[in-house]
Amino acid sequence: MSDVWQLVHAERAALIADLEQLDDKQWDEPSLCGTWTVRDVVAHLIDTAKTTRLGFVVGLARARFDFDRQNACGVDRERGGSPQETLQRFRDVAARTSTPPAPLDSRLVEAIVHGEDIRRALGSKGVYPIEAVVRSIRLQANTSASFGGAKELVARCRFTATDADLSIGDGPEVRGPALSLLLAVCGRRIALDDLDGPGVAELAAALG
Repeated sequence: MSDVWQLVHAERAALIADLEQLDDKQWDEPSLCGTWTVRDVVAHLIDTAKTTRLGFVVGLARARFDFDRQNACGVDRERGGSPQETLQRFRDVAARTSTPPAPLDSRLVEAIVHGEDIRRALGSKGVYPIEAVVRSIRLQANTSASFGGAKELVARCRFTATDADLSIGDGPEVRGPALSLLLAVCGRRIALDDLDGPGVAELAAALG
């Protein structure tokens, strides 16, 4: 488990370094994560970094077992009064090892995908250990959509990384960098531009 936290803490530190370069306008830019802004995504990362297993269950009950409502409450709670306050709150939780009741590799998915939700929205890309990206894809492939995974999507296409030893799923093949495959299985259409193969059309249709 310690190696997961080392990877997560390293990614949090790298994202903080990038966020330190933003002006206030960039914090309000739309991210790749639904209707959230860059600042909203950071607030979500703060919230999940602070979430314990018991706290998650209590928060979900208060949100009447609505995951979206629970996430929205967490964002509202952690945004703070300014981008700089949001950033400081992220610094304060960067070394934490608390987690919701989910597989530990879900912390890798969260760090990488939300990192790209921010970076790609602002015109850049992150660099991540390939091991962390592959582990993230494998977790998503074994987790149903109802729990934030991509098990059903992976059943429709075969995802093959061109930069890692990974080929997973069934159906027409989709090929590309592992990071782009991860973003695709997490519903980010921006990744389609990096992918090719006979399954891309099927994947695009599935992503809507």
